[in-house]
Amino acid sequence: MIGLGKMGGNMATRLLQNGHTVWVYDLSAAAVAQAEAAGAQALAELAAIKQALSAPRVVWLMIPAGAPVEATLEALASVLEPGDIVVDGGNSNYKDTLRRAEQLQAQGLHLVDAGTSGGVWGLTEGYCLMVGAPSADVFQAVEPALATLAPPSGYAHVGPTGAGHYVKMVHNGIEYGLMQAYAEGFEILKEKREFDLDLAQIAEVWRYGSVIRSWLLDLTAQMLAENPALDGIKGWVADSGEGRWTVQEAIDLDVPAPVITLALLQRLASRQDDAFAAKLLAGLRNQFGGHAVKPE
Repeated sequence: MIGLGKMGGNMATRLLQNGHTVWVYDLSAAAVAQAEAAGAQALAELAAIKQALSAPRVVWLMIPAGAPVEATLEALASVLEPGDIVVDGGNSNYKDTLRRAEQLQAQGLHLVDAGTSGGVWGLTEGYCLMVGAPSADVFQAVEPALATLAPPSGYAHVGPTGAGHYVKMVHNGIEYGLMQAYAEGFEILKEKREFDLDLAQIAEVWRYGSVIRSWLLDLTAQMLAENPALDGIKGWVADSGEGRWTVQEAIDLDVPAPVITLALLQRLASRQDDAFAAKLLAGLRNQFGGHAVKPE
């Protein structure tokens, strides 16, 4: 396991708890020490992986998409041997995955992309794993780890290399839309002042029998029960990039995806405390209709 972080560390722990031998490497000494305390064995340097693991080796990456993956794969390619397998469990762009797979294949190495969902709850609940692999044999070589990390029926070989990250990309786009719908709905409830609605109570009752029940609703109910006014949380919403990629893919395929697209745009809007566009709109209303503007 290379690149621990919170999710990678939890994945390593889940593997260890189920009898797997796990070697770990991370730039953070503290992350490595934590994994060692859980029973993992540490690599002093990346090159040591060749001696630590017997062929065919399976190396699992849990690191940020982009340059970190690129640099790590380049380093591994100089160490690993033909027949070895690298699993990218992060949120890489599927187009990058296709390119990297071709480059590694030229050296006899196999790239498996495992779209991973589950967040910090994966340690106890298991991870949903959407896996792209170049062949059934390569998939079967990593399947014991997949079966351990996932809950029952929680993993699948969804297609060739690249397919796993593609499916996870669309999964995250759907997630954007679901989260936005919950957010808007609860704000509408909150603004109906005369009813003095208890949002935590409503979220809780919706969890049972309702057609909109889900794990995201479970988390919403828990959050509102603990912090009804959401004190201390700034309304600034980040995006990991996969929502953007999903929207771009929809455009490329001529597939209308208004809900996912607007959910992404709402995240961008959340980062503007006083948007210039909003000022311009207010000014225009004043220009053509004499509508009042609020001073800064």
